[in-house]
Amino acid sequence: MTNSTHSEQDTRLDQLTRWVRQQPGWNEARLVPVSGDASFRRYFRATTSGQGTQKHTAIVMDAPPDHEDCGPFVRIARHWQQQGISVPAILAEDLNQGFLLLEDFGDRLMLGCLNGVNADELYQQAMTELLAIQQLPPAADWPLPAYDTELLDREMALFPDWLLARLLGLDLSTTEQSLLETTFAFLRESALSQPEVTVHRDYHSRNLLIRPDQSRPGVIDFQDAVTGPVTYDLVSLLKDCYITWPEARRNKWLEHYRQISHAAGLHNADEATFRQWFELMGMQRHLKAAGIFARLSLRDDKHGYLPDIPRTVGYLVEASSRQPALRHFHRFLTDTVMPALHLVITDNMDSGAPDSL
Repeated sequence: MTNSTHSEQDTRLDQLTRWVRQQPGWNEARLVPVSGDASFRRYFRATTSGQGTQKHTAIVMDAPPDHEDCGPFVRIARHWQQQGISVPAILAEDLNQGFLLLEDFGDRLMLGCLNGVNADELYQQAMTELLAIQQLPPAADWPLPAYDTELLDREMALFPDWLLARLLGLDLSTTEQSLLETTFAFLRESALSQPEVTVHRDYHSRNLLIRPDQSRPGVIDFQDAVTGPVTYDLVSLLKDCYITWPEARRNKWLEHYRQISHAAGLHNADEATFRQWFELMGMQRHLKAAGIFARLSLRDDKHGYLPDIPRTVGYLVEASSRQPALRHFHRFLTDTVMPALHLVITDNMDSGAPDSL
C-alpha cells in the first residue's frame, strides 16, 4: 500500500471519527478497527460510555463513494428489517461521504463457532433464516436486479482471467478455451432454469454472526442481493469456501432444505433434480470465487484468501466428477489446473506472502 493511500485512509478516518461524534449519544466515541472484507469497505467498532459503567457499541462502515455505493445496503437493510430478517439496524447515515453507523451484532462469526457437535443446530438456524430471505417480497422502491446471463457470464469469466491466466500463468489453447465456453454455457443454462427467489449472494459462515440469547444468526454483507436461482445461497452456505464438511452430512442438510423450501412453495423439485441444481450452481459460484480470491491477491494485495483457493477448486473437481457432460472439464481441472495451483500456492506460502486482511 502506498504512502498516499495510507494518507487518504488516515484523512477519511479523521472525517469518519468526527462524523460519528456528531451523532446523538456518540460525542465521545472511540473507533477501533474490526475485520475488513473483500471490498474497499472498512469497518470500525465505536465504543462510548453510557450511564454508570455501561458501554454502548456500534459498527461504523467506511465505504469510499468513489469505490462503493452505500445506497443498496441502506435500502435493502431497511426493507429486510421491516420484513423481520436479522440484519443490523441503521442508526445513522451519510451516503454522500459513505459513512454508516450500524447496530453491533458482535464478532462471533459462525465460522469460528462451528464444530462437529453444534453444526447441525447452527446450520438449521442458518437455513431457517435463509428460507425467510428467499420468501421476501420485492421492495417497492428498490427492485433487486436479476441474476441474468450477463452477470453469470461475467462472474465465471473471473476464473480464466484471474486464476488461470494471471495467478497460474496458464496459456490456454483454443481447445481449452472452447472447453471453458461449453462448460460455462452448461452451467448458465442450469442456473437460468431454476425457480427465482431473493438471493443474498454471499450467504456463508463469515457473513453470519452468532449472537447471545438469539436463535437466529445475524446477517451481514447483503448489499449485492439479486433475484436469482433457488439453490444459490444454499450452495454458498453448504459448500462454503472457508470450511468443508463430509459429503454425507452436507447431503443431509441439502435434503432438509429441499423439503422445507418445497413446503414453502419455492419449487416443485424432487430430490434428484434439486441435487443437480445444487451441484451445477455450486460450480458456477466456485468458478467465480476462485477467480475473486486470485484477484484479491494480485490486484489488492489481500493474500489471506490464497489458502482458500485449493478448497474452492476442490469443490469444482468433486462436482464435475459426477457430471458425464463435464468429463473433459473435470480432466482439465485434475491434469492441468490442480498441479499448477499446487505449485503456485506452495510457492506463495513458502515466500511468506503477507496477509493484509
